[in-house]
Amino acid sequence: MIAATILPAQSEGVLVALSLRGTYEPWALLAVASAGNVLGSVINWALGRGLLRFQSYPWFPVTPARLSSAANWYRRFGRWSLLASWMPVIGDPLTLAAGVLKEPFWSFLAIVTIAKVGRYLILMMVLLKWL
Repeated sequence: MIAATILPAQSEGVLVALSLRGTYEPWALLAVASAGNVLGSVINWALGRGLLRFQSYPWFPVTPARLSSAANWYRRFGRWSLLASWMPVIGDPLTLAAGVLKEPFWSFLAIVTIAKVGRYLILMMVLLKWL
């Protein structure tokens, strides 16, 4: 979940390590990783809905340049830009921008879920093929 918020963290390494241990079922790892990552994105969306009024404070977690870049990308490609929400660096600000730009929750949730589950599904398929 933390990896999908605007805080810096990576979840793929944890998923790979747990997969390699062989202690957990792959489908369970996929489900938990996906649910946590989607929940983190929902937190970003919710923060975007009301947090913009605090952007002048020094503790604000996104630089104006990154937020502006994400908002421009989002305006250019619309809600479908959320398919890139799985990508490092741009994905988290995109989910925040979706909240700032008032993307409806259900369309946000559907598209982000497709992107996040898709990323982990591909990663798990590659891992299982190599193991």
